[in-house]
Parts: sequence; structure tokens; C-alpha cells
Amino acid sequence: MNYKIIADSCCDMTPELKKMLNISIIPLTLTLGETSYTDDDTLNLPDFMRAMKDCTERIGSAAPSPMLYKKAFEESDSSFAVTLSSRLSGSYNSAVLGRTLAMEEKSTTDITIFDSKSASAGEILLVLKIYKLIKAGLQKSKIVTAIEDCIRNMKTYFVLDNIDNLLKNGRLHKLTGKLISTLNIKPLMGSDGDGNIALFSHARNATQVLNKLVATIEKSGKNTTGESVVITHCNNPGLADKVANEIEKRYRFDKLVVVPTGGLSSVYANDKGIIMAF
Repeated sequence: MNYKIIADSCCDMTPELKKMLNISIIPLTLTLGETSYTDDDTLNLPDFMRAMKDCTERIGSAAPSPMLYKKAFEESDSSFAVTLSSRLSGSYNSAVLGRTLAMEEKSTTDITIFDSKSASAGEILLVLKIYKLIKAGLQKSKIVTAIEDCIRNMKTYFVLDNIDNLLKNGRLHKLTGKLISTLNIKPLMGSDGDGNIALFSHARNATQVLNKLVATIEKSGKNTTGESVVITHCNNPGLADKVANEIEKRYRFDKLVVVPTGGLSSVYANDKGIIMAF
């Protein structure tokens, strides 16, 4: 059976990955004060990043309309959708409503939606896994079981140079943010396993960032043989490549993918942020 893969725009995609996966990306809306931007291929990311840096008002995002998901679901009889964590966005709920609307008009539509409980690199990891299992010819029930297991066991970590946007949008506790700012440290954060952001450790320089990110893989206890790891970065290819090279030396991942962040991920990763999922 042919399946369509759908994800929201927090699933950062290069043109090459989009072509390979034949994926439909549902855009969120980004806001800088009173100005709105659609997080799709029309977004001029360098200009947006400059405007975001200069913005003194609220910086945020809005979930896609359920109608956008409905339209994407109606383009195929069978589809898998991956959204960013429902604890961080309404994208998952919009996808669920979009599925309901699509199935009201087309009762044979077969749609499975996964709450990634992650974002950015985590969404990419799941999409690549779905694609791999589809290509292997697995039955849908086995694909669903495998992806649900992947979500339960997936680890997502990120290191930020700037936490301002997380603080402004309530993604990070103000007391934690004040401590980070006072000590001038780079926080190592990640998913707590349920889609919320938690603080795990900290670093003071790029070398410590590199070492601590790479060490999280060993500390996780996960078997890396035959698995994939995804790294996304916001204007930080040098550090991303160093992390990737060190991972290749120390572990046995079957696939390692490095991707620049798109609009939404860049809002929260901010300049120089690094995100990793495995």
C-alpha cells in the first residue's frame, strides 16, 4: 500500500529530504509582535532572524488550521502524520480535528497521527523511521507499533546560546532562566519523555557542549547499532559537524543526518542552537 507522510513545519526538511520522502509539510504561523509569517518555503529565514533579533514585543507561533491538515489527508487514501509535542503546540490537536473533518467527507481515508513528544530533530527521526518501514513493506499495524515504541524510547536534547524566546513564551521556568542568565551558562535541555522541556545539565563553552551532547548517547543506554541520529542547528554548522564527527567515532548508528533549522525551530533554538534526537 502507498502511504503519504505528513508533518508540521517544525519537522525541518532540506529540499533533498523533501524530495526523497515525498512529504507534505503543514506550516505553522510565526509571530513577531503584530507581524505574522507563514512558516513555509516563502519564508526568508535570514530576514526573519534579523527581525526576530530586533523584536522587543512578544515572539511566538500558532498551530496550523485543521483545514490545512484536512486538505493534506484528502490527497491520499492512507497517510501517517507527525506533529511536534502536544505539550508545546496545538498542532497535534489541529491534525486530529483535520482527520475528523476529512473522514466525514471520505469515510475510507486511513489516517494515523503521531504526537512526537519532541520537535525538530525528533520529528525528522520519526519521519525517517516511518519512511524506512514503509519501504521495507511492513504492515500498517507493525509500523504503528514500531513508531509508538520509538516515541517512548526517543531521546531529544538541545543546547542554546540564547534562552530569551523560551522565557518569553513560558516554555522555560523563569527561576531556571534567571539562574542560567546569571551564571552565563549554556543549558543542556531536552524532552522529559512526555513532551515537556526539562533542564538536564549545562556547559560553559563549545567544547563542553560537544562533549556533553555526545555523552548523552552513552548515558541513555540505548543500543545505537542500526539506529539513526538527527542533528539540527540554527546557523551553527561548524559545531553541528563536530558533534556529528564525534558521534561517528564513538557509536554505531546506521544513519546520521545533519539539517539546518527552519522557521519555527529557529524561533526556539535561536541563533547557534543545536538539537539532537536519537
